[in-house]
Amino acid sequence: MDLKKIRLFLFDMDGTLYLGDRLFSFTRPLLDAIRQAGKTYLFMTNNSSKSVGDYVKKLERLGIPAAYDDFITSSQATADYLTANHPKVKFYVCGTRSFKEELSGAGVLVCDAYAEDIGGVVMGYDTELTYQKLDDVSRLLTLRDIPYIAANPDLVCPTEYGYVPDCGSVCGMIYNATGKRPHYIGKPRPEMPLAAVARIAKRDAGVCPDTTLVVGDRLYTDIACAVAAGIHSLLVLSGESTLSDVEKSEVKPELILRDCAELLEKIQ
Repeated sequence: MDLKKIRLFLFDMDGTLYLGDRLFSFTRPLLDAIRQAGKTYLFMTNNSSKSVGDYVKKLERLGIPAAYDDFITSSQATADYLTANHPKVKFYVCGTRSFKEELSGAGVLVCDAYAEDIGGVVMGYDTELTYQKLDDVSRLLTLRDIPYIAANPDLVCPTEYGYVPDCGSVCGMIYNATGKRPHYIGKPRPEMPLAAVARIAKRDAGVCPDTTLVVGDRLYTDIACAVAAGIHSLLVLSGESTLSDVEKSEVKPELILRDCAELLEKIQ
């Protein structure tokens, strides 16, 4: 991989550009350097707890100017999947208010209380999770054979102090209770990075899979989705994955750096 040829950078966010509400010191200079070089970056996240609008507000609080078109998220990808494959189906959504608003705004029929006419279940990274939601989901999946979709398979979400359970871990609990596993959207599936390439290629003819780089801290989501999409990959060790994880994994990144500060040094 020749970093000089990269025209589109797809950045994971938590663990890569910041941890929780702490922005890494190199993030703003890195993003500025990419734009000054006439290249493009997008924020590509599996975190389905926030809508794009909420992410714009969060980055602005952290000092990073952002617009709606700067993002490609698992919430957007889930909305696209539901409207394309299950139109007019009423879904019980186990997720945050923000996640429900993202789906509803895209035309998904969203429900957050048990009802007899519910036709499917959607799981997100729910930082507002209650036991009632777990009970409702278990009841629906046990008594009915209905579509079951999850926005992302991440087991944990990084924080300033360590990790907390993410969507994949909650789906593990539901599996233990019901024997049902969801159809996962988001990374490591290739749709998100390929959609990003298609979007940016409309205004930059030089953008294609071979000139695109996925940058993230997780082997089983970030790097795996890049491999699946035929896109270059960079693992940073500022989040979840370690060198020991790389040694044990069948999925291998093309490049490993301590953090994105080293990426900044390489592209300057």
